[in-house]
Amino acid sequence: MSKGSDLLVAALENEGVDRIFGIPGEENLDVVESLRTSKIELVLTRHEQAAAFMAATHGRLTGRPGVCLSTLGPGALNFTTGAAYAHLGAMPMLMITGQKPIMSARQARFQIVDIIGAMRPLTKMTRQIVSAASIPTIVRDAFRVATEERPGPVHLELPEDIAAETADVALVPPHPIDRPVAATEAIERAATMILAAKRPLIMIGAAGNRPRLVEPLSDFVRRTRIPFFNTQMGKGAVTGGSNLYLGTAALSERDYVHEAIDRADLIISIGHDTVEKPPFLMGQVAGGPKVIHVGYVSASVEQVFHPDAEVVGDIGVTVTELAARLGGRLDPDPGMLQLRQQILERINDRAEEDRFPVTPQRLVHDVRAVMPEDGIVCLDNGMYKIWFARNYRTHVANTLLLDNALATMGAGLPSAMMAALLHPGRRVLAVCGDGGFMMNSQEMETAVRLGLNLVVLILDDSAYGMIRWKQAVDEFADYGMTFGNPDFVAYANSYGATGHRVTAVRDLAPTLEAAFKAGGVHLVAVPVDYSENTRVLIKELNHKVSEVEPAE
Repeated sequence: MSKGSDLLVAALENEGVDRIFGIPGEENLDVVESLRTSKIELVLTRHEQAAAFMAATHGRLTGRPGVCLSTLGPGALNFTTGAAYAHLGAMPMLMITGQKPIMSARQARFQIVDIIGAMRPLTKMTRQIVSAASIPTIVRDAFRVATEERPGPVHLELPEDIAAETADVALVPPHPIDRPVAATEAIERAATMILAAKRPLIMIGAAGNRPRLVEPLSDFVRRTRIPFFNTQMGKGAVTGGSNLYLGTAALSERDYVHEAIDRADLIISIGHDTVEKPPFLMGQVAGGPKVIHVGYVSASVEQVFHPDAEVVGDIGVTVTELAARLGGRLDPDPGMLQLRQQILERINDRAEEDRFPVTPQRLVHDVRAVMPEDGIVCLDNGMYKIWFARNYRTHVANTLLLDNALATMGAGLPSAMMAALLHPGRRVLAVCGDGGFMMNSQEMETAVRLGLNLVVLILDDSAYGMIRWKQAVDEFADYGMTFGNPDFVAYANSYGATGHRVTAVRDLAPTLEAAFKAGGVHLVAVPVDYSENTRVLIKELNHKVSEVEPAE
């Protein structure tokens, strides 16, 4: 006979779980005791939201659900933002929350909230466990649901008395699950459309950016030689430097990459998830490009996305089959490659400008200079996200993590902590605005306690900069967006980290380099000049990349 909490932990071990992130409470004490004698490490965080962000990022980087733990009521409710982050971002995650006993009510309604009801719209599945004997089956099913396409969060509530209840029941072993393969007719139809196109383009979206797709997608681009661009969350899905890369659609229209989109007569949309802001607006111009949707599931038809054909099935198998039919039969359009050079030149404009406070272009340039090809940059949410999406070149998959789905603030630091835990031998940099950083800045203590090698770059403008900029663009008064900041150097030092403040643009890259070489947790604060947002993203992008149409 085993306690319910022992069965839960054993079932998690059975799924390969090695860490659980979170903050236990009174209702989890049986689970904590079962973890104490298990092979699973309990990583104590300073806020449940950070634990959920870490678990979600584990799922994003590995394809295997990260696990987080909280108590009932307030602790469980603190998971909701992380649940939405994983739900919209398609990251597999398991949340386990405690609850008062369900066989008795010695504390009446104290702290009891309907967490099952709260989690229902934010998860793929939410269940209360009502008997210890059901735990192995429920845990196995939770992992199945979390990982099957479209991946996402699941939630299990374990009441205190069920955790203490005993049962004699065996674990359920995981078994291999093969994903459905697209119909041959659909693949043939897509191949015919691609061969008939004069200027095809590949677009890689969020669902194309899964760890298991790196090799088949990279091989597809190499073999077909079709130019490609990506959405923000599709960025970094293809490995290696490529002269076929046209850029990132960080905006929905009028960016430089949209010159290529307008020129294309066919777009092969691989894994586009309409949870992202539209990478281009369909149906705006008569005679625009046709679109083939390649995805695990059929396309979600929206006002700005309505494909002409679909190939539904395992993306890796699909692109491999397409490459076999297309390889060696296509040549890149010379005009498209000429346009590529113009796009990249515009994006790299003023990248080494010496203005201080630092401009976004120089910021991205210097970060790229100090990060090796396999270094991981984790972005919080702010104006800088658009600049990194547009200007930062990736050469290894999953080395620029950003959120263009929920687009929540506060996730950058926890995501970087997870990346550092998973890849202790690689450079990991969190890039956060001062507003987003302060939402979960207490996790600096967690990072120091875990002995992580991590650099946190804080962009200091003492404001919610993105909203303040949009306020100015819409010609509203400057109101309600500014605040004061702590002394970031002293703040970092108080946690046992090492703080730095950059006071000249020439010092940014050397400061970051020295922090990485020293090891441990470092915070680097740098003032940022966001006036470039208006000059580039509003004024300049109202003009075309080129005065004339590229030669055929």
